[in-house]
Amino acid sequence: MGVGNRQQEIRAIRAMRGQMSSPGRPPVARREDRVRFWKAIVRGVSSEDAAKETGVSWPVGYRWFRQAGGMPPISLGPLSGRYLSFAEREEIAIWHAQNVGVREIARRLDRSASTVSRELRRNAATRSYSLEYRATTAQWHAERRASRPKVSKLAANDALREYVQERLAGKIQRSDGELVAGPDVRWIGRRHGRRQDRRWARSWSPEQIAHRLRLDFPHDETMRISHEAIYQALYVQGRGALKRELVACLRTGRALRVPRARTQGRHKQFVTPEIMISERPAEADDRAVPGHWEGDLILGLNSSAIGTLVERTTRFTMLLHLPPMAGHGEARVKNGPALAGHGAEAVRDAIAASITTLPEQLRRSLTWDQGAEMAQHAQLRIDTGLAVYFCDPQSPWQRGTNENTNGLLRQYFPKGTDLSRHNPSDLEAVAAALNSRPRKTLGWKTPAEALDDHLRSVQQGSVATTP
Repeated sequence: MGVGNRQQEIRAIRAMRGQMSSPGRPPVARREDRVRFWKAIVRGVSSEDAAKETGVSWPVGYRWFRQAGGMPPISLGPLSGRYLSFAEREEIAIWHAQNVGVREIARRLDRSASTVSRELRRNAATRSYSLEYRATTAQWHAERRASRPKVSKLAANDALREYVQERLAGKIQRSDGELVAGPDVRWIGRRHGRRQDRRWARSWSPEQIAHRLRLDFPHDETMRISHEAIYQALYVQGRGALKRELVACLRTGRALRVPRARTQGRHKQFVTPEIMISERPAEADDRAVPGHWEGDLILGLNSSAIGTLVERTTRFTMLLHLPPMAGHGEARVKNGPALAGHGAEAVRDAIAASITTLPEQLRRSLTWDQGAEMAQHAQLRIDTGLAVYFCDPQSPWQRGTNENTNGLLRQYFPKGTDLSRHNPSDLEAVAAALNSRPRKTLGWKTPAEALDDHLRSVQQGSVATTP
């Protein structure tokens, strides 16, 4: 082969980077292309723009995004140094076309000669009936061999799969054991729409499920799975162990992972400096002593509302039934009482009725935002002995435990739906579902277990001090 022909072949090899490896074969999606695509996605670029940056068509980028469930595949992490990269394969192709010997190529790449020899032999292009080495074809062969599909844990272990499905999608129940089906919601392959009902389920998060397995099966190593494996079984096409529709049972209900945010708060005239959160006892701030609560309302259609009370130490949740009062929906009397069910009087009575069912040591303080529904906080303190404190304006993070709980409750009571249709037993069932979920901050105990442990310790302490 003449020098001119060799130079033409080298130029052809360089021009072939990123193109199809041979006639009739679709373009090889290089690993570098996928990595570049997902880096753009992480920056917040849409799948269409990320595909444009990568140099592939937007349907290809959209397919990559959907197949991966919106998550960068773990397989696209940095390669170990023991494997040849695509850049090294391009250099091998160029030097091999220049008739550079195997040992010289190995010396230039700082690789062993056997590695280069095996690469030229195993990953050569054979469709042209000759052992021509092309970088794109070699990369395709290497990735095809490296993929080792195996049965996932959830597919192979029936007991583990049933445990995960029951904690994720199992029905909630009332205190008497009766199952509550909740709204009938059909899976449409996308996230639930605005102002739409959502599926009611136990809805443990994958992280809660993964850590609770260690407590429920301490000696059974087969009952172990990571939360990432559960997410992939739900989101990634081809994993096959869990039905795709179970993503509706996740907290966000999203078909793909995306970020989210939220805000708000207001100042009221009935709030005085001496009842601001800065005056709250230190024991409430460090969560050392149970009995300090955070509260709020979640609002729905037609001014419907549900009250929420969350204990700061144990995360135990109580829900307040706030039905509309007589005359609601009719012409309102000027300066008359609020009839929607969540006026100051109704909220005061609902809190008093719920909080007085608790032992006295669990009624220390209540922190609320500056909503008009707490205008009668002074009377509430007289009725229950509960000290009431208010957050600063536009500072919802000062009631972070309650804000997080309200986010969990929105899975059962979505925004824009009529909350007045739920009766007290429905609210009891939802509260029981939340109180029976393991929490990371509690060492994967449930709020009910944490509260029960506290009450037992108090009871034992009182018995021990009795002469």
